[in-house]
Amino acid sequence: MFDLSGKHALVTGASGGIGGAIARNLHAGGAHVAISGTRVDALDALAGELGDRAYPLVCDLADRDATSTLPQRAAEAMGGLDILVNNAGITRDNLMLRMSEDDWETVISVNLSAAMRLMKSSIRTMIRKRRGRIVNIVSVVGLTGNSGQANYAASKAGMIGLAKSLAQEIGSRGVTVNCVAPGFIVSAMTDRLPDDVAKRYSESIPVGRFGSVEEVAAAVRFLASDEASYVTGQTIHVNGGMLMV
Repeated sequence: MFDLSGKHALVTGASGGIGGAIARNLHAGGAHVAISGTRVDALDALAGELGDRAYPLVCDLADRDATSTLPQRAAEAMGGLDILVNNAGITRDNLMLRMSEDDWETVISVNLSAAMRLMKSSIRTMIRKRRGRIVNIVSVVGLTGNSGQANYAASKAGMIGLAKSLAQEIGSRGVTVNCVAPGFIVSAMTDRLPDDVAKRYSESIPVGRFGSVEEVAAAVRFLASDEASYVTGQTIHVNGGMLMV
């Protein structure tokens, strides 16, 4: 089940916790995986861990031209492109009254506009093959909003709307477009929370704990598989029940 043998996947933000877990899961499913990010050492380490069928590709998503050509580079390196996972994202948190125009534009550019460029470049190949999978990693705050994260929440909400719109445009061509929205996931960020704050947050979640990067990756692998061919324009929420929609 969820066999990805012979498929070719591009994962952005692969040098981070969630991105690395996604790359590992897709690779374990048999896919060739192009792992992209800005941290060369981290990408090389992950490629070394995965071994065959792993292709590190350095790319700064703030660079418009480099972003637009990344899918082509990935396809050339792997011999094809069947799956795009838009996982990369940044934060520049601040209250709206204190948020600079630069912090707003940088987050929207990297999180939303770069995702659009990657999707636009990828679907050309997918439409020709009449088979493709696009998965956007968004966030629970894209639906709820979050104080101090207006730029980040807007970018993630935009990715959901983008996915729904593209899903309608290319669904008849065998290409699906979906989102995975993590809630609280064990990461370097949650590790920095004071113990009492982490306990309060985890107790407010129906399942009583934070999620793991592997649980996010499992949802991505499903959406990337042939078994998910009738799922498009959807958002899978991996949040332990903290938001039920």
